[in-house]
Amino acid sequence: MGFKEPSFADRAAAAQNARKNILEKFKAKPGPNDPEVLKKAAERQAQAAARAEAQKLREAARVEKLAREAELAAQAEAEARRLQAEKEAAEAELKAQQKAARDARYAARKARK
Repeated sequence: MGFKEPSFADRAAAAQNARKNILEKFKAKPGPNDPEVLKKAAERQAQAAARAEAQKLREAARVEKLAREAELAAQAEAEARRLQAEKEAAEAELKAQQKAARDARYAARKARK
């Protein structure tokens, strides 16, 4: 047997059945006031609220972490400045001692003449 090409009436009936099936499928859907639909909507709202709360907590933790890091950076910078100031003071003291020794040698030379 070969392929039997459907007639116009067969195609029209198939299209009508398809439209009828789509309409039945649409009518079978629950309406907006159906308890199941309302329950799912409430669940979605609760999930959205939980996600928003979790996002707020994550944001607060991130801000706290940034503040802690900024504080640690400020402490490290203050420590670096203190060490630099101590180093500069030690260098200045060393230069003053070297100048005093140089001046003493110069005064000793002058005194010998």
